[in-house]
Amino acid sequence: MLRYILSRLLSLCLSLIAASVVIFGVIEVIPGDPAAFMLGLNATDANIAALRAELGLDGTVVARYWGWVSGMMTGDFGISYTYRVSVSDLILDRIWISLPLAIYALILSTLIAFPIGLIAASARGTLADYGIMGGTQLGIAVPNFWFAMLLVLLFAVNLRWFSAGGFAGWDNPAAAVKSLTLPAIALALPQASILARVMRSALLDTLGQDYIRTARAKGLTRRQAVLRHALRNAMIPVLTIIGLQFSFLLAGAIIIENVFFLPGLGRLIFQGITQRDLIVVESVTMLLVFAVILVTFLVDIAYAAVDPRLRRR
Repeated sequence: MLRYILSRLLSLCLSLIAASVVIFGVIEVIPGDPAAFMLGLNATDANIAALRAELGLDGTVVARYWGWVSGMMTGDFGISYTYRVSVSDLILDRIWISLPLAIYALILSTLIAFPIGLIAASARGTLADYGIMGGTQLGIAVPNFWFAMLLVLLFAVNLRWFSAGGFAGWDNPAAAVKSLTLPAIALALPQASILARVMRSALLDTLGQDYIRTARAKGLTRRQAVLRHALRNAMIPVLTIIGLQFSFLLAGAIIIENVFFLPGLGRLIFQGITQRDLIVVESVTMLLVFAVILVTFLVDIAYAAVDPRLRRR
């Protein structure tokens, strides 16, 4: 088990190094000068040169890359060109919106998908199974931003149960959770559809195994065989999807945060791109990549906990 964990840690570190090089390289090739953009059309060459020196943009590529990476390793993400404050402070302010939103959406997705997947697998070939699979296919096909706008139209404009956007703040937890409810539902719908289909397929594959037939021959009902034996062994592909979904919900909610005007990390990246605030884009993107890789690592460890065969690799 220790050897397996160490190999996963090595893979994590190599992935982070590769991701940092790619992110920095992509930002470097973007045309335009951030200093000239910030100072406007009437800026003089001397003013642009002074601002470039202040922002550290006149160093070599290697020096700037090393300064960025070494700073992140110590918790220093640099200073935002636009806001003139620490990027770390901006991230800390925004992550308490994006992280709860991702967790909220993942909980909703799991609560919806698990019973639906179990019902579909238990009722294979029946009208209920066909109806559930048709519904999940529709949930995958519907774009989440379009579904988000429908939620706003129904629950905010017509029924007035929720606000159309914005965040109430954590001073009032109930109001804060209410602010995140519609965005979480919009994010959870396609993820719940995917997870339900994976759960059904994994359970059907497991139900065809010999040990399930043996359990049924000993007198267990189909429901008992599913809950006691099949469910645990079907969890490996389900854990994969849950891990990938959390990564997507944390790193890929840019559109939803903009639809609902949530001041989260996704909206911060969007603002950084439009304002040419490259240090914000670099740092926040790297942080989200780290979150994705870390979740993947934890999923791999969960594999080993569920399937003892992986511990011997």
